[in-house]
Amino acid sequence: MTKTWVIAVRELKLFFDSLTAYILIVVFLGLSGFFTWISGSDIFFIGQATMQPFFSVAYWTLFFFIPALTMRMIAEENKSGTIELLLTKAVTDWEVVTGKFLACFILIAVALALTIPYYFTLASIGNVDHGAILCGYFGLLLMSTVYISIGLFASSLTSNQIVAFLLSLFIGVFFLIIFDVLSGDFTGIIGELFSYLNMQTHFESISRGVIDTKDIIYFLSISLFSLMLAETMISRRNIVD
Repeated sequence: MTKTWVIAVRELKLFFDSLTAYILIVVFLGLSGFFTWISGSDIFFIGQATMQPFFSVAYWTLFFFIPALTMRMIAEENKSGTIELLLTKAVTDWEVVTGKFLACFILIAVALALTIPYYFTLASIGNVDHGAILCGYFGLLLMSTVYISIGLFASSLTSNQIVAFLLSLFIGVFFLIIFDVLSGDFTGIIGELFSYLNMQTHFESISRGVIDTKDIIYFLSISLFSLMLAETMISRRNIVD
């Protein structure tokens, strides 16, 4: 765990030593703030003390925000050759992957924490469902683990950051849209499988304040599987080299 944390701190320093983290956080806050408080479907328009407008926009902005963070994490090291140097240290492939995952997760958690004033503002102007809001944030964090893991897997497949970004979006769109569409085209077990793989179903359930074990297992299992794939790709590249 210590080595994982060291790698995570290293990645966080790289984020904040460049403008990447600052730009993405500002863009995320700008978009979420606009659609939560100003746009035509904002909180004032619907006339309810709810954070659902924010959760709805965060559901989509994180889809693009996270691949932009993860695209360079392994791809850039593959391109520069520093991944081989890192792996010569006394760290395992799994520690490298989980360290990078932890760095991204912390950065996403920071970005979401900066939106907590939305909650206090909303609570000051109306009666809010505190449990539903806490569950909504919990759902965003769980969803972020999936996007981060997929992003790291995509980044491990290539040495080109743009390709890694597009691959991450391509894989993510299956869980975001395509499985939902396919679930309506099939019946029986196959239809139920596609319905279960649809991320929106699980996220909406949690964001409404319903914590179900099957939803948590869904997010964590996809995250773990994607991280294992990323570790496998790093191991294979190391063997080939």
